[in-house]
Amino acid sequence: MGQTSKKLHRKLTTMAEPLGPAVGGRAGRPDMPSIEKFIEEGLDPVHAAYAFVQHIASHFSEGVSQLPEMRKFAKIVAKAEDEYLPSGPPMSPLTGSYFTCWAFFDLQFDGADTLATCLIDANDVVCMTPDQLDALQKMADSRMGIFEHVGVDGDHVRLRELITADEIVCHSTSDYRGKKGELWYVRLLPPLLPEMANYHIVFTTPYLLTEATKGDWTQFLQRTLFGFKRMDQREALHRFLKQGPNPNFWNEFVFKAYHHHQSDALFLAGIPELRPTLPHA
Repeated sequence: MGQTSKKLHRKLTTMAEPLGPAVGGRAGRPDMPSIEKFIEEGLDPVHAAYAFVQHIASHFSEGVSQLPEMRKFAKIVAKAEDEYLPSGPPMSPLTGSYFTCWAFFDLQFDGADTLATCLIDANDVVCMTPDQLDALQKMADSRMGIFEHVGVDGDHVRLRELITADEIVCHSTSDYRGKKGELWYVRLLPPLLPEMANYHIVFTTPYLLTEATKGDWTQFLQRTLFGFKRMDQREALHRFLKQGPNPNFWNEFVFKAYHHHQSDALFLAGIPELRPTLPHA
């Protein structure tokens, strides 16, 4: 538990109306969506469970962002919102799902504290169920990744990560299935009950990396990871893709690399460190 998380936890335990059952969904709020409702609307059940927990995190963020203990978090996120106008094309290439995942799960604003770790540490006040807490922990551990499309498996897509070569069967939540050879920049969330549904969830709308080859991206990642000399390659890749060299590194790339979009995918061009390759550098 980091310093901010400790301070926030102390504050929440003293509040007359802590963010408890209404956040975790035991008592519920009138405007709180349900997993069942998400499924009725056509969401895959695993996606629906993750989407519900995302709403818990969003409600928690709204509730604590006004507290002095979270001033630094709120300031960084507000500045990024002003800079990148997250919403999705045509206003911005940063989609809502991409930006909120960055803000809740990746943005470290006080040591290793993130919004998600603060919520997890405050669960004795918030009262999420064990299943909700497990899903939130998986989301907190997740990151964006760069993958090669290597085929389809029934209704699912097979993606192979650059550098690690991990091959993963995924459900694409935007319904974009693509074709072999494409490069996808996406956030994958692991199975919640592998014995019932053993596939990952592509939680963000796919960003398709164009005008740069698999070799170009592999070389870029290898050059970058060379600087993480005290970490093994897998750990270094995770750190770089989750936090970057600075908090807005990947936000800036998406913003400057935007090329075009369609209803179920967005297209980016170029390599982050090669400014002439970026359409809006």
